[in-house]
Amino acid sequence: MKRKPLLTAALSALLALLPALASAADAVREVRISTISYATGGKTSYSGVSGLIAQQGDLEKALAKRGVKLTWVPVSTAAVGPQINEAFANRRIDFAGYGDLPSVIANASGIRTKLLVPGGTSTTYLVVPANSTARSITDLKGKRIALHRGRPWEFPFLQLAQANRLGQNDFKLVNLNPQAGAAALSSGSVDAFFTLSDAWLLVDKGVGKIIWNSKQSPESWQMRAELWGASEFVAANPAISQLVVDAYVKAAHWASLEQNRDAYLRLQSASGLPESVLRRDYDGDATAWKQRASPLFTDALAAHYRDVARYAKGAKLTGSDVDMPATFEPRFVDAALKSLGLTQFWTDTKVARQ
Repeated sequence: MKRKPLLTAALSALLALLPALASAADAVREVRISTISYATGGKTSYSGVSGLIAQQGDLEKALAKRGVKLTWVPVSTAAVGPQINEAFANRRIDFAGYGDLPSVIANASGIRTKLLVPGGTSTTYLVVPANSTARSITDLKGKRIALHRGRPWEFPFLQLAQANRLGQNDFKLVNLNPQAGAAALSSGSVDAFFTLSDAWLLVDKGVGKIIWNSKQSPESWQMRAELWGASEFVAANPAISQLVVDAYVKAAHWASLEQNRDAYLRLQSASGLPESVLRRDYDGDATAWKQRASPLFTDALAAHYRDVARYAKGAKLTGSDVDMPATFEPRFVDAALKSLGLTQFWTDTKVARQ
């Protein structure tokens, strides 16, 4: 007569263990991080802080101690945003380092991601043919401008245009990726090209001249790139996510030290851009070297993403509104700054908290 209570107790104990057993069966065995890659000399290298992390190997070792493999998922410069957004949508990646506008497009379309580590800004350039008489964007009204739509530098272009009382309809925008845009400028197929540091390559070749750059522009104009994580993965794996964020904050600190500046630029030159181009890209920037890779969540960052989201909706790049500051997840950076002793290294008087 006592068997039934005993069986019931055993069954209850088994049921209590099922969540733990399921969790063990579903334990993470691989972390996949996507970022821009370059192939030079038969070797693959990665851009920005991701490249530094891949080279140093600390994150790979930290994950290996937990039995987790680190896999870098490369994307080409020709279509970073669409490739990463598709990979997030299909759950082929867990984290990605990429730009602001594609991230807005992703979340507005229902792809749920979290901004984990704010990254640095990038300078944008307006280039015209070497023999052009244009001296500013106002001289290009009605002209053909190569601009890769949906990429992070589209927003700075709009800011520049609006500051000069112009809009998209005042130009004949030609949707070309950076490689095609450079070729179009070189051949005279377009009257201008809005791009990144590759503008200096056109100058060095004698086929282009820079008539504007964003170095002294307001912070809200600047193109940004950050570390994003798949919302579902981050929620289910906070400890693994913390390891990834720790690595990015640690690498950002190393890159921010003035004594490491030359070494960091040499590392970035693996992308195929000469050091001379990279140095000119950073020289004269209003943002101090130390602050360029700041991982702080600030009010300015929140305002920037609100503006980008508003622009994306107005330009019909998205079909719905999206609250981008709601995607901010600062707790991991907070913990990383404390554990690494960096709470006072980067400073901002207005720090956003969601």
